[in-house]
Amino acid sequence: MNTLRKLAAPITAIILFLLGWEWLVWVNGWPTYKMAAPSDLWPAFWKFRWLFLEYGWQTLWRTVAGLAIAIVFGVAVGMVMGFSRTVRDGLYPLLVGFNAIPKATVVPILALMFVGQHDLNTILIAFMISFFPIAVSVSIGLSTLEPEYRDILRSLGASQLTVFWKIALPKTLPEFFGALKVSVTLAFIGTNLMEIISPHGRGLGALFDSGKINSDYPLMFAVLIALALLGIVLYYIVVALEKTFAGWAERSPT
Repeated sequence: MNTLRKLAAPITAIILFLLGWEWLVWVNGWPTYKMAAPSDLWPAFWKFRWLFLEYGWQTLWRTVAGLAIAIVFGVAVGMVMGFSRTVRDGLYPLLVGFNAIPKATVVPILALMFVGQHDLNTILIAFMISFFPIAVSVSIGLSTLEPEYRDILRSLGASQLTVFWKIALPKTLPEFFGALKVSVTLAFIGTNLMEIISPHGRGLGALFDSGKINSDYPLMFAVLIALALLGIVLYYIVVALEKTFAGWAERSPT
């Protein structure tokens, strides 16, 4: 019963959103070249079904690859900053400044630096746009570790590695998974920026750009829905991992 209730809430919200979207287009009498309705999307999905499968896979694996690199790099940087105040004070301005740069301005630079290497460019931009939340969350989780716990373990002869494994890692996991949920969507944004802007772009972003060039609004919105579905799938994979490794931190609402 509890599982059904959890499934019913998001499904109901999606249905209401699609009905509201359909009604908005209908009541305003918008043609498809101005605004596509949900009922216009299925023909576009079916017409370009093989391209959706091929390009959807290309977008997905590049996004996952960039996100995986962001996790490794972000956790490493976050651990260094979390354990060293000097390093944290030195790196934070650089990280904040880098994160403040619009990534759309970085895409042409990467495209010129690595001409023709679209996979590398796309993975790099997905990594660059998604590692910041991970690094900051891990850093905050470790830097706010209660010193009493650390002192107790050290008084019992525990090594630095034991302190990290027994205290610091569990303390950081909730913050890490919270940041990872954000990074999943950011990685998709980075991937599609490169796919749309790069002249060698492939993937759902390139399919969206093709729809834009041909004023095919149903195709454009179908691509957006496909991207949203991929993002939702990855998000709930992260949620499942969070329940497995950090489910103890979840508090039921009273």
